[in-house]
Amino acid sequence: MSFLLPPPPTRAELLDHVVRTRIAGDVATARVSNLGNVTKMLDRHPDYWFGVELDRPWTFDEVVAVMVARVGIHPDTDREHGADTIEPELCVNALDAAADRIAAVAGRRGRILCATGHPTGLLALYAPVLSALAAAGCEVLTPAAETWVAVGDRRRRIRYVGGVATMGTGGDLLHTHAPEPMQAVIAAGGPAPDLVIADHGWAGAAGQAGWPVVGFADTNDPALFVAAEQGQAEVVVPLDDNVEPAAYASLAAYLLGPLARSG
Repeated sequence: MSFLLPPPPTRAELLDHVVRTRIAGDVATARVSNLGNVTKMLDRHPDYWFGVELDRPWTFDEVVAVMVARVGIHPDTDREHGADTIEPELCVNALDAAADRIAAVAGRRGRILCATGHPTGLLALYAPVLSALAAAGCEVLTPAAETWVAVGDRRRRIRYVGGVATMGTGGDLLHTHAPEPMQAVIAAGGPAPDLVIADHGWAGAAGQAGWPVVGFADTNDPALFVAAEQGQAEVVVPLDDNVEPAAYASLAAYLLGPLARSG
């Protein structure tokens, strides 16, 4: 499977792009969601813990401080209304780190596992990256394909689309924060990946298992940024994870820039 991507943008061009498309900068995510999800994560809500075990009793203010440092949300916890922000430089800095990590694993033709809980957005980012890695000789892992998994009181199916793991019903792909699909992948056995590229509970559970993770997370996904702070994710890219899918093509091209230059 091949994808038509634009030429890799320069850093300046990408900074302009993420602000213009609202992938970063003034994003659409509500401030109340950002703060509320910190509380839900700390309360270990099934949809917000992402499979990440806390290494100590984190406080609300400590998690918000991580989100300020790693994402660039507004630091005033008394500000509860309106939208929030992602610092564009933090987004692109993390993309730089992710690109280097992806190029390194491609250089040794490593094993890659890719998964998304946000198929309406991030599948458009991951699929071309994964296709390029496969073309570079990487082994794309697809464990537990078509396996049905219990998520709460429902059964969901793991289905790979272009090599990217997703979760769905018999005929629909679903948005999910659940770690159970990745936990099923881990339980399936087989060779461990050299790199996991994922988001939501897919990324959180992988990092909890000790697998190397490049993650992607929105402003209201605090669990992955805490996981990075705890050393359970190598890189977590802050971005709006559900803008127009075509807007992610420039990010995919940028991520593949080091790989293209080394080739």
